[in-house]
Amino acid sequence: MSVEVTVVSEADDESVAAFARLLPQLSSTAAPLDHESVRRLLAGDATTVLMARVGDAVVGMLTLVLFPLPSGLRARIEDVVVDEAARGHGVGAALTEEALRLAAAAGARTVDLTSRPSRQSANRLYERIGFTARDSTVYRFPLKR
Repeated sequence: MSVEVTVVSEADDESVAAFARLLPQLSSTAAPLDHESVRRLLAGDATTVLMARVGDAVVGMLTLVLFPLPSGLRARIEDVVVDEAARGHGVGAALTEEALRLAAAAGARTVDLTSRPSRQSANRLYERIGFTARDSTVYRFPLKR
C-alpha cells in the first residue's frame, strides 16, 4: 500500500468531507467541522494539517502544532486519526514521519504527543519511530462544564 502525505491547504469539499468521516473515529465528543471551521483551522499560524491518501481515498489525518516558547520552538502532534479500514498499513507512520520532518525543518527542539494507554497499536508505532514515554503527569482543566 503506497501512502502519500500532503499538507491540507484549503477548506475544499474533499478536506471537509475527510474531517466529517474521520473525526468521529477519533472522538465521539468532537463537534463536526463545517467549511468555515476547517478554513479557520487551516488559516492558523500554529497548525499544519496533514492528509494521507492511498490512491484517491483519504485514509488519515494529523495536526502538527508549532509554538514558540522562551525555551525554544516546540511542536506537538495532535488529533492523529487513521481510517479503521486502513489501520496497520503504515498510514500512521507516514503521517507521523512527515510531521517530524516538518517540525525539524521549522527548527523545533522537540515534538511531543499523547496517546491513551488503550491505543496499544498506536503506542507501539510511536515507540518504533523513536518517541519515548516521559515521566510526567498531564493535567486537564475543562473550560466547558
